[in-house]
Amino acid sequence: MKIYLLRQHSKPFGGAEAYLSRLSSELERQGIEHEVIHSKAPLFLASWIRALLFNLQVCLTKKNRFYFSLERITCPDLYRAGDGVHKAYMERLKIQSFNPLHWVYLFLERRCFEKSRCIIANSQMIKREIMEHYQIPSEKIEVVYNGVPLKESDPLKAKKELSREFGINEESKILLFVGSGFERKGVASFLKLLSTLEGNFIAFVVGKEKRMSRYEALAESLGLKERVIFTGARGDVEQFYAASDIFLFPTHYEPFSNVVLEALSQGCVVFTTAQNGASEILPQEQIMKDPGDLGIQKHLQELLYNPSLLEQKKGESKKIAQGFGMEANVQKSMEIITRLIHD
Repeated sequence: MKIYLLRQHSKPFGGAEAYLSRLSSELERQGIEHEVIHSKAPLFLASWIRALLFNLQVCLTKKNRFYFSLERITCPDLYRAGDGVHKAYMERLKIQSFNPLHWVYLFLERRCFEKSRCIIANSQMIKREIMEHYQIPSEKIEVVYNGVPLKESDPLKAKKELSREFGINEESKILLFVGSGFERKGVASFLKLLSTLEGNFIAFVVGKEKRMSRYEALAESLGLKERVIFTGARGDVEQFYAASDIFLFPTHYEPFSNVVLEALSQGCVVFTTAQNGASEILPQEQIMKDPGDLGIQKHLQELLYNPSLLEQKKGESKKIAQGFGMEANVQKSMEIITRLIHD
């Protein structure tokens, strides 16, 4: 049976969009017939209207199609909750808003969870949140962690290229943040942690942000003007992973961020918060209790001062990533799809 993959947006940046692209590529490689459906609604419409129109677009034309949805809709066969649980997200960030988009998401989310024949959660954290907030039975939810293409890179070449472009010392250790939407993803916490560190290091902040000047000013106020480079969105983010030593991602809420797997696969030592589902695959000492947790400062400092320990931990990162290739993700997803089709 042909599989229809649903995602409202087709933007080039974004974790769900990156996952969809990888999923589609792997399905194509395996010869599995599929089609990707995006929204036809014009972009000048309000986002909450586009969300409702996409739901109408796909549900009115469903018929006997098999829908594997990466978007909150009211008619999925299989729903991958890659965007997490919006109700939990609003509670976690204490969002009290009259923005109709939040209420549209909550409306679609409840019906999506209830109407799906099966739900894929990309972390145990998200499975718990779906069960707690919507009373969905455990047996309806399968946990399938994200996957990334596993590629070999040349760290020395990548570092030389970054050194040439940004004029940095090739001997410096590199700390990295990658993500768009700096407030939720913890750039302020990233900068505050950096300000407590000593040694020969430089940091890159890669990603799109409307209020970039606010974070540049914060970096300057923390004495980091010469140590932190804000690059904006980049199409060559793999080069930054390959050149970096430590990936620090103190996010407030992430179902399972692809950037953690991407960084691990390139040998970065990764630190993130317990509020990120991807923390479930990391050693305990690399998990922050929350974005403001300074308890990892000692470990970060030790890595900067101890080259042999840093190399050991980078090797361990690559070993973790080996268990999360895209092929394994597609295989588990296809097992679920095959079961649903034959039920």
